[in-house]
Amino acid sequence: MPKYSHKFKLQVKEEILKKTIERAREKNIIIPTFAQQKNPELIPEKIKKQVQPLGLWDVNPRNLFRITWRNNIKTGLYGDVNYIEFPSEITGVKARIVGLIGKYFPTGAHKVGAAFGCLVPRLVSGEFDPTTQKAVWPSTGNYCRGGAYDCALLGTPAIAILPEEMSQERFSWLKEIGTSEIFATPGCESNVKEIYDKCWELRKTRGDDIVIFNQFEEFGNSIWHYHQTGSAALDVFNKIKKPRSRMSAWVSATGSAGTIAAGDKIKHVHPHAKIVASEALQCPTLLACGFGGHRIEGIGDKHVPWIHNSRNTDLVVAIDDENCMRLLRAFNEPAGKEMLKNIGVKPELISELGLLGISSISNLLSAIKTAKFYEMNEEDILFTCLTDSAEMYQSRLEELTRQHGKYCNSRAMADFERFMLGEDTQDMMELTYHDRKRLHNFKYYTWVEQQGKTFEEINELWDPEFWEDVFSEEVVKHWDELIVEFNKRVGLIDKL
Repeated sequence: MPKYSHKFKLQVKEEILKKTIERAREKNIIIPTFAQQKNPELIPEKIKKQVQPLGLWDVNPRNLFRITWRNNIKTGLYGDVNYIEFPSEITGVKARIVGLIGKYFPTGAHKVGAAFGCLVPRLVSGEFDPTTQKAVWPSTGNYCRGGAYDCALLGTPAIAILPEEMSQERFSWLKEIGTSEIFATPGCESNVKEIYDKCWELRKTRGDDIVIFNQFEEFGNSIWHYHQTGSAALDVFNKIKKPRSRMSAWVSATGSAGTIAAGDKIKHVHPHAKIVASEALQCPTLLACGFGGHRIEGIGDKHVPWIHNSRNTDLVVAIDDENCMRLLRAFNEPAGKEMLKNIGVKPELISELGLLGISSISNLLSAIKTAKFYEMNEEDILFTCLTDSAEMYQSRLEELTRQHGKYCNSRAMADFERFMLGEDTQDMMELTYHDRKRLHNFKYYTWVEQQGKTFEEINELWDPEFWEDVFSEEVVKHWDELIVEFNKRVGLIDKL
């Protein structure tokens, strides 16, 4: 038996589960399995017929079946993984850089999947009671939106916690979706401790009335990305590779350390591939044990997440947030689009650059730096994640116009050449064994001293067998068995 498998074996609480099943029956809820999210061809045709006419963001329980990288927005059903390959005229490097598109998830961001991975296993085992408890989603942005959306589909009340300086679009949408309570904590993306402080306050004042799904410590987050996002990247690689192509890197902002777990899947299949952790230069936590505030929304900083497998991380990259804000304008303002057209970028690619939000641009820059650092060529393919789109940051574009004036062609060209083509290999660190151990040790100050983890638990995280057990197929098979049994007891599939 695997050494740590017992940690991920859920105990069924029958009395609570009975109430949850009744709630699901009332709300017309059928829950997809992890296997169906990975391969939508496994979804029954009767369910597909109910999914197809729905809008991608509709608050309808059948949209749970749209939590997948394979949504086809033209047909309303499924197809290949959604991705963009960025050509050399955009990146300035010979290596091929591919971004998985997050916008085509419900809520416009892939975090809705991470939230599913945290909530659903507890829901179908009876560890969470939707009839008496509220789900709390501490986040720096998209995760609490994803959690609130999942809760709306699953008939469960949600509480969102996010920094007060996040974009107004996030707060407005949370209100529209019917989130029970919204707490705006002090600070910006890097003020994660303030989020944790609010969680402790709610624990003390609400007790068993809430369950906190803290993405920074919930292994359901990283497990979902390992099996879904990692597998999606591998599928695209196998589709676009040439005879001598190499799967060379997975590049991801650390954030909650959910998305970066896709790199663990990729490295499992391609051991030579690099896992690259990206962060903001203004808050260089991994690079220099640093602190500060920044404008790359949604990635979180000033600590190492509990679920980050630091032992498997190869490179740390820090990106100046000013570069991201400049390129946000270059990719989305009319003058920027005209400039890109004039230098020969294809119109269809220009139209897709709006699929990159601020952190997506940061991820792209990190991939460019990685390609330059390792002197990669045409045979190297690097993958990254386009977490959300510019649609979430229209208010930021308006702020930039007020601050800096109308955007013009000459400024767009200067921004593109300096901040995209001119990106170099400064602010990077290739990790040795002891560097990785240092990042692991850094967890102690947040998680053991502040958040109640134990000395024994943190030592387990340095054991490679721990991560093998976390990401084993047996975990998601166990969860899928619970989901299948849950749906069977709800009894709706047979009535379709």
